[in-house]
Amino acid sequence: MSKKIRLGILGGGGDSLIGVLHRVASQINDNYEIVGAVFNPDFEANVAFAKEIDVPTNRIYKDFDTLVEEELKLPKEERIQVCSVLTPNFLHFPMAKKLLENGFHVICEKPMTTTYEEAKILQATLEKAKTVFAVTHTYTGYPMVRQMREMIKAGAIGKIHKVDAAYYQGWINSIIHDKAKRSTVWRLDPKKAGISSCMGDIGVHAFNMIEYTTGLTIKSILADFNYLYEDNQMDVDGTVLIRMDKHVKGVIRSSQVATGEENGLTIAIYGEKGGLRWEQENPNYLYVLSDDKPLQVYKPGHSYNSKLSLGGTKLPPGHPEGIFDSMANIYLGVARAIRGEKYNDGEFPTMMDGVRGLDFIESSVESNKKGNVWINLK
Repeated sequence: MSKKIRLGILGGGGDSLIGVLHRVASQINDNYEIVGAVFNPDFEANVAFAKEIDVPTNRIYKDFDTLVEEELKLPKEERIQVCSVLTPNFLHFPMAKKLLENGFHVICEKPMTTTYEEAKILQATLEKAKTVFAVTHTYTGYPMVRQMREMIKAGAIGKIHKVDAAYYQGWINSIIHDKAKRSTVWRLDPKKAGISSCMGDIGVHAFNMIEYTTGLTIKSILADFNYLYEDNQMDVDGTVLIRMDKHVKGVIRSSQVATGEENGLTIAIYGEKGGLRWEQENPNYLYVLSDDKPLQVYKPGHSYNSKLSLGGTKLPPGHPEGIFDSMANIYLGVARAIRGEKYNDGEFPTMMDGVRGLDFIESSVESNKKGNVWINLK
């Protein structure tokens, strides 16, 4: 019998970027085998896509409920062990909840749910299920982000006092200015995307990166959103001031209408002894800043890096690794957890990261609606 973990896929068919990212990432470290799926709500398209990527069609199901029902009929040693939920946002909660209730491990795209209330229900469900749950905040898988986390934990920059995170994209810019087009995009539909577009889709990544790298908790926020048009219900740009402690403050800047920007996630952490800066579009460079020393640049694969960073590096120094490798590191951590092996708590984002993310999204929307006031996170 194969020792690989049996993986099921929900969504991500056709030319879905997130679909190919997850499928490739699951294969990189040789830990998973895709054995069942519902790639597409149209069954014929579902089967055709399975054939296209060479996944056996005998466990390609017509819908999610059928997948759960039929898989539970199989012996435990044959059925899907973990499911990746790659569907539009509004399906995350019902799918993840049912999977947990039936004993499956779950790897879920973010945001984990569309409301904070749903996130708390899911958290309670997981506590009963006692299975593994990961939220794919992909960028936490980069070796240099993990190095940043470990250096801050070790006190390399001293006490933190300033945080600056930005996530700039421009892809909605070509859609938002056309009334007919913007009514057809699911990310601008609150029934499918939830209450936020920009902050819920990419701003939450910046939020997660701050808490992941610093080890600190964001306690309160003040948000100012831009919707651009009166008939548009979803934010496409926003700035959020954050307070982590009395003397630890910062800002999250997020936009989907930053003309010409591609995937500009950056994070800078400043402390009493130095600073650290990382950019997603140049992920193999971690910049170490100091008042009394020249700029230093850390790169993956070198022995000076932490065990957590080196554990996420597959190639010798000088061989660039990217977004597929980053996601693969999350899948690797989940595999260790499923198998009951020892792992670092920084290897994959958990249910708590998902709950925190929904708290941030709802609180930022509330802050903006109330006239840009400070809101305490729960």
